[in-house]
Amino acid sequence: MKSGLSVALFRRAVLAVLFTASSLALAATAAVPATAGFKLSDPIPVGPQVTLGKLPNGLTYYVQKNARPENRLELRLVVKAGSMQEDEDQQGLAHFLEHMAFNGSTHFKRNELVSYLQSVGVKFGADLNASTSFNETIYILPLPSDKPEVVQQGFQVLEDWAHGLSLNDADIDSERGIVLEELRMGKGVDDRVNKVLLPKLFNGSLYAQRLPIGQEAVLKNFKYEAIRRFYRDWYRPDLMAVVVVGDIEPARARALIEQHFGTLKNPPHARPHQYAKIAARVKPEEVIYTDKEIANNSVLIRYPVVPAPQGRTVGDYRQKLLENMVTTLLNMRLYELTQQANPPYLQAGAGMNGIVHGYRSFSAGALLGKDGVQPAIQAMLQESRRARQFGFSEAELERVKKGMLRNYERLYNERDKSDSAVYAAELIRNFLEQETIPGIAAEYRYAQALIPDITLADLNAVARAQLPDGGNKLMVYTGSSGSGSTAPKAGELLALAEAAEKRSVAAQEEKPLARQLMAQPPKAGSIVSESRDDVLGLTRLVLSNGVKVVLKPTDFNNDQVILTGLRFGGWSLFADDDLFSARYASSIVSQMGVQEFTPADIVKVLAGKTAGAGASIAGVNESVNGGSGSADIESMLQLVHLNLTAPRKDATIFESFVARQRELARNNLARPEAVLEDAVTATLYPQQPRVPRAPKPADFDQLQLDKVLGLYQSRLSSARDFTFFMTGSFTVEQVKPLLATYLASLPVDEVAVAFRDDGVRPVRGVVKRAVYAGSEPKSTISLTFTGEAQFSLRERMRLQALIEVMNIKLIEVLREKMGVMYSGGLRGNMERLPYPHYTVTATLPCAPENVDKVLAAVFAEIATIADKGVEEADLQKVKAAWMKNYRKGLRENGYWMAVLMNAYFNQGDPADVLTYPQRVEALTAAELKDSARTYLDRQNYVQVVLYPQK
Repeated sequence: MKSGLSVALFRRAVLAVLFTASSLALAATAAVPATAGFKLSDPIPVGPQVTLGKLPNGLTYYVQKNARPENRLELRLVVKAGSMQEDEDQQGLAHFLEHMAFNGSTHFKRNELVSYLQSVGVKFGADLNASTSFNETIYILPLPSDKPEVVQQGFQVLEDWAHGLSLNDADIDSERGIVLEELRMGKGVDDRVNKVLLPKLFNGSLYAQRLPIGQEAVLKNFKYEAIRRFYRDWYRPDLMAVVVVGDIEPARARALIEQHFGTLKNPPHARPHQYAKIAARVKPEEVIYTDKEIANNSVLIRYPVVPAPQGRTVGDYRQKLLENMVTTLLNMRLYELTQQANPPYLQAGAGMNGIVHGYRSFSAGALLGKDGVQPAIQAMLQESRRARQFGFSEAELERVKKGMLRNYERLYNERDKSDSAVYAAELIRNFLEQETIPGIAAEYRYAQALIPDITLADLNAVARAQLPDGGNKLMVYTGSSGSGSTAPKAGELLALAEAAEKRSVAAQEEKPLARQLMAQPPKAGSIVSESRDDVLGLTRLVLSNGVKVVLKPTDFNNDQVILTGLRFGGWSLFADDDLFSARYASSIVSQMGVQEFTPADIVKVLAGKTAGAGASIAGVNESVNGGSGSADIESMLQLVHLNLTAPRKDATIFESFVARQRELARNNLARPEAVLEDAVTATLYPQQPRVPRAPKPADFDQLQLDKVLGLYQSRLSSARDFTFFMTGSFTVEQVKPLLATYLASLPVDEVAVAFRDDGVRPVRGVVKRAVYAGSEPKSTISLTFTGEAQFSLRERMRLQALIEVMNIKLIEVLREKMGVMYSGGLRGNMERLPYPHYTVTATLPCAPENVDKVLAAVFAEIATIADKGVEEADLQKVKAAWMKNYRKGLRENGYWMAVLMNAYFNQGDPADVLTYPQRVEALTAAELKDSARTYLDRQNYVQVVLYPQK
């Protein structure tokens, strides 16, 4: 459960590198001829894949049958009511009401709903959830669909949410503490930035006064009738939609909707439902805000907010395609500027993006480098002006057309292999924003007909219309108030923008590029042995250079191939003095590209293909990772080959990377959360030079191009002892010649192929520490339990079950019973490398005055489990969730890749995945008593508590 603005709108806007273009109908599109049997003036229909209807009471419903995941159903209740519908005495109650949906209703007493859903494999938070934003509240309920009684109960839950919440006084008061803790968690630098900037970003609109989390005074003191009034006024069928997507017959779904929602009634004197207006900005403005907890300086340019078009016709759809092209090409140009030796910014993005319902705005934002705002503002405005004045090139247009057509092709190919949750989100957008839903088959037809006919004149006309030039913009700077940062003076942002807009620009020069990655393929090796595992569907190959390949062709997706290569070694083999450079080596090399191609060049050469690959060095191993569509496997394997045999050396890109990392490190301990994380590492591993800590700017002086490239090549120029795994939509016969060409031809010079245990171990005993950072009244408790372990699949499962049960109990006790924590819990794992060990970490945010209460409650739960074991009902909830995920995973390429990789790392048998259900069933509650004593040892843990700065 969450409010829709848990992070600052401004920060989110600046950090977004690629903005989603919305649709816009221009008169110019009317002259385009009709194609493929439709006219541009034709309305886009609702596709046949969806049953869209409305009950007599005004409730809208959507039903879509979809078999992925199998035997699963996604239910949504969508209400067109959020914080913007609140009265003055209700600020925060739309979100509070969403919380109350889990705290008692006609058919479920307080806490019964969560407990029941957990018993059928639905996890609270991860599966069962809800969110409140400005104009809507969305309830999310995924369910198994193979048990009719569970499906019936699911619709009963939605009905209770719609009109059957209890909202009794005691439950409301009990929930106040939880919501106030959520509000407390949101306090910090983002919240402070919001308070200053939102009135300007929304130009005085009511939106700035209606953040979904609400006002603390209201949450503490609102009268019970205030929340009941909101429920009566706004939870009504004419403002609701029920969305049903999954493995269910549409007729049955419609019958259940009519059964559960047909009797809902609208209030006799319904309040008018309206969306707030945002006034036009009448003059250019600027805002400069500094704070000691801001880690990265940034600038945002927001141009005037304009009404968002409806996008209902084929012509509108064509315009949307054109706007997406403009956004993609402009952002590619902005990205290429980061590859200069002295880039104007660390990262930048621009585009037309939605603001709130009915409005959008063109924005450009950047994370600033060491030279501050001037070069960033100049570069962003000049690139926009260059595209506006001179347009894009034929080569750019052809590349973006190829890429767009390939994306549509992939979506079409996966039309029957996409998860129901994806389709549910699309239907929700139709209800809330009137996004068209013709279905991917129709959209693919539109794309095939419209994209090839788009001309450079069409593209550049839209660029001139979309990209702003001057106007009443809002300029925003946020930055650190600490030493080393200099904020612009009042009036400086607008002055810099005005100067940049007056500078002359020249047309973009198109760099000539090869049309393919390799002029000719390497001399092929061969496959020297082949064996088949019919049980797991695996084919194992040994290539002529000794490299091994394990293939698992599947029908889980129609256009997806995943590749991973593994070998032991990694950083463990490097001396202490080389560790810092080694940790950055693969990142730096990946930034420089391969052969004569920069990363930007690779994107251009591969336009129209879906393929990528890279190589990296980790703690105890090296890895190669790649992915592609079914038709693009050769391009992926070419990239693999080039990453190992021809990494590119580029001093300019290297200097750019180092400068960027220095700047990012300048204030990386500005945020309290970063201080806590660094303190935990330092406490767990005191005086351990091989354990990475938060880097300082001066650390990057160690990086030298030749040394970094040498370290990379010392591990990755030889493929000796590599094992590659490939899963996805391919055939063995299809890929064998490609493997012989690109993997069997890799050099296998002598290189160490075993990792070294460097002896790093965490501190033993009970170690407690307090750290002080941040100005807001909030704390975070970190508990870390570590130790050596007797690694086995059974022991790892016992540890994971213990963690899951503990999380159930912490929700029950710390959240629902005590009201001292909104979210938090345990996570952990057991690993075999570099030595068999376990780690369990608890992260528990709370009020500073509640730290001792939370600690006492956590250790009381640990003691209870260690003394008495866990409750059988809790263990069954864990098992139900595990089996749901297992059944889903068996039909996913990524899951099988994880199975094969885990077997490699743990020297196990991948066939163990087939006995997982038996191992889950055999796990007993009594076993976890011993697990708690072993893995949550109260005589061996590190406790670090973050308190506000004194």
